[in-house]
Formats: sequence, structure tokens, C-alpha cells
Amino acid sequence: MFKSGDEVTSKVWKPVLDNGRHDRAQIGFILMSTDLASEQDFFDMTPPGVGIHITRLKTDDYTTRETLAQHIEHMADAASRLQPDMKPEVISYGCTSGSIVNGEQPVFDEIVRGAPWAQPMCIVTGVVDALRAVGAHKLVVGTPYLDEINTAEAEFLVQKGFDIVDIQGLNLETGIEFGQVSPAYWKEFAIQIDQPDADAVFLSCGGIRALEVAEEIEQIIGKPVITSNQAQFWSCLRRAGIPDKLSGFGQLFQHPGTELLP
Repeated sequence: MFKSGDEVTSKVWKPVLDNGRHDRAQIGFILMSTDLASEQDFFDMTPPGVGIHITRLKTDDYTTRETLAQHIEHMADAASRLQPDMKPEVISYGCTSGSIVNGEQPVFDEIVRGAPWAQPMCIVTGVVDALRAVGAHKLVVGTPYLDEINTAEAEFLVQKGFDIVDIQGLNLETGIEFGQVSPAYWKEFAIQIDQPDADAVFLSCGGIRALEVAEEIEQIIGKPVITSNQAQFWSCLRRAGIPDKLSGFGQLFQHPGTELLP
């Protein structure tokens, strides 16, 4: 029995070590401090043996081009905090509008500066990967954003080779509001904005709760539905060498994505 003043002397033990709970891959995400949706989405989609590591950027809860442009200033530091001893295979910046405003390559450069061992990613790269995987060319896009962000997003997608049949935003101002829009509303919104000549519907923003209803929408409109978190996560998994076909999150996860392997 230990008594105050005693010194502890342990026996010699030989612990058995394995590769840990997440022995298939480690993926890191840099999220906004206002994001109410992404973490749960990621954990819902995570296959066995894959580790998810998350850090957050301090974010003004007012989503404009000006506030989004500030994210890049702390990107390298955020990347450096994502389990550096475990060295995630992929680290992704999880803000759709911020990725567009700051640019993919500047984001990649900052992630590499903070975590040179990881493949850098951002959410819009995953979106483009996903849209190409499902063969989409003509898009209908739904967002929670102000129209200044919607305009920038439409320009980005056109530059990537897509036709924008229509883009509609809810003109909400804050990330908290983005996360408070119900999944049922995103379902009805997507059905209403869909156009017959669109190949796919893209529901944009990592902070919205659209993943929960993506597959339901697909069953109703008969075409692929891509959400920001679904696309980002699928692309990160494939880039990390995880080929699992997941159920319940839309037809995207039936695509092998072998073209994304480094």
C-alpha cells in the first residue's frame, strides 16, 4: 500500500505495441471555428482503421471575401499542429469559399510549409475531383453564401471547365447560420433548383448539413448530388490509398478514384 512519503518503483513490464487504432491512414483537416457540420460528417463517413485529426482556424463569423482572405495567414501553423508525430498522409483545408478566395496553390504551399510530410489538399480540389469522377459537366449549384461569394464560385467552376446552368445562394452572412439550416431544407432547396439539363447538383460549403440528405436527393432527382464535405472526404480517402466503397453518402463513394493516387 502506498503511504505518503513513499517512492513508487514499478516492476519491469514489457508492453505489447501495435500500429495503433488507425493503422490504415491518417487524415488531417483544418476547419473554421464557426463550422457546425464538418466534424460530424467526417466521423460519420470514416472507414475502420482511418484516423481523423482536426484543428480549427479562428474565424470571423461574417463570411465575405475580406474575412475569408485572412485564413491563409494562419494556415501553416494550423497544419503543423495536426498530429506531427503521426504524420498524416493528407491534410486538407476545409472551407469551400475560403479555398476559392485564397486559391488552391497558395493553400497547398502554406500546408506544405507547416506539414511537409503530408499531401496538401483543399476542399474545392476535392469538389473538382468528385464532379469529374461522376462525369458532371453541367451543374446546378446551391450555397448558403452572399452573392459576392456565389459569383467567385461560379467563376472558379467555369475556369475548371464546368458549365453553370444555375447557381442560387441563400445570402446568409454567418457560418453559424450556415450550420443551422436544416437538412430537410437543403433537400427541398436542391429539388427546387435542379434543372433538367444539369448533370449534377452541387451543394457547396463545408459548414452545411447537406451530406445527411445527399443520397435521398439523388433518389428523387435521378442524378449525382455532390456536397463539399462528401467530395473532400472521398478525395482525401482516395489520395491516402483508402478504396472503400461507403453506403449512405451518395453514389460518389462507389467510384474508385484510382486516378487520385500520387
